Amino acid sequence: MPSLRLVIANKNYSSWSMRPWVLLTQAGIAFEEVLLPFAQDNRVEGIEAYSPTRKVPVLMIDGEPVWDSLAICETVAEMFPDRRLWPADAVARSHARSVCAEMHSGFQELRKNMPMNLRTAHPGKGRTPGSERDIARIVQLWERCRDRFGGSGPLLFGHFTVADAMYAPVATRFRTYGVTLPPVAESYCDALLDLPAVRAWCEAGAKETAFVAADEPYASPSA
Repeated sequence: MPSLRLVIANKNYSSWSMRPWVLLTQAGIAFEEVLLPFAQDNRVEGIEAYSPTRKVPVLMIDGEPVWDSLAICETVAEMFPDRRLWPADAVARSHARSVCAEMHSGFQELRKNMPMNLRTAHPGKGRTPGSERDIARIVQLWERCRDRFGGSGPLLFGHFTVADAMYAPVATRFRTYGVTLPPVAESYCDALLDLPAVRAWCEAGAKETAFVAADEPYASPSA
């Protein structure tokens, strides 16, 4: 069995770190966590020892780095086929890969205007026209996946897959910013937030005390 070390940043802020951490944890795959905190300019202290891109997350497999959240998730799914981290059906699997890729490359307005923050609530903040378009597209994706592929369980493709790990940080954003969702999307969001791995990450993130100004655009001056 290979030795796995996952290098991440602050759980309160790092949505990219959350994705492979949730995947590994929910799938029951043993790994060592290495948490390197953000500096005030959003650099990650000490990351040079692990990542050629100087970004988190990085998965060290027997000392060899795999970087970028989606590449890590793809690699883990390939290493542990018994965990069924992609749908078995070819059509469903192609859709799962597509929605993961869209999450990975898209939704820039949502990221910019509604950054992940597990400690606070900012209902109504960040609702720009661009972020509203991103929200509408995410809802459309969730509804279509649930309708076509989700019949065997409460998640996008029924059982837990890479796709759910990729969208877990989005579910936390919807809660932080008080986004009202239609019933199918709301039900999926609730199921995602209720996953043991997602709950564990959110609980740990909410207990962190580090304050990174670059990730707190809606903090009050006294915060």
